[in-house]
Amino acid sequence: MSEPSITISERAAGRIAEILKGEAAPVLFRVSVEGGGCSGFQYRFDLVPERAAGDFLIERDGARVVVDPVSLGFLQGAELDFVDDLIGAQFKLNNPNVTAACGCGTSFSV
Repeated sequence: MSEPSITISERAAGRIAEILKGEAAPVLFRVSVEGGGCSGFQYRFDLVPERAAGDFLIERDGARVVVDPVSLGFLQGAELDFVDDLIGAQFKLNNPNVTAACGCGTSFSV
């Protein structure tokens, strides 16, 4: 597989860098796709202590994001963003591969 085509928006990079800076030990921000949710798949965001074998690392402005190879297949061409609006603050993936999404914004199908 070639280089991952996932991008990180300036807002997401800033928020991730802020979160990582607040941790006592060095950590990475993991983005993954799991089965489940109301539309078939759902996104998951975690802090992890290290990169797993096969993980792709994407960096921007102090943000260090890892994605496993299986999840990467669902996320090609996606942009990780951070939105802060009246509903609340959250990470959001603008994913061109999604054919249907749930109202919650975290479940999707391809």
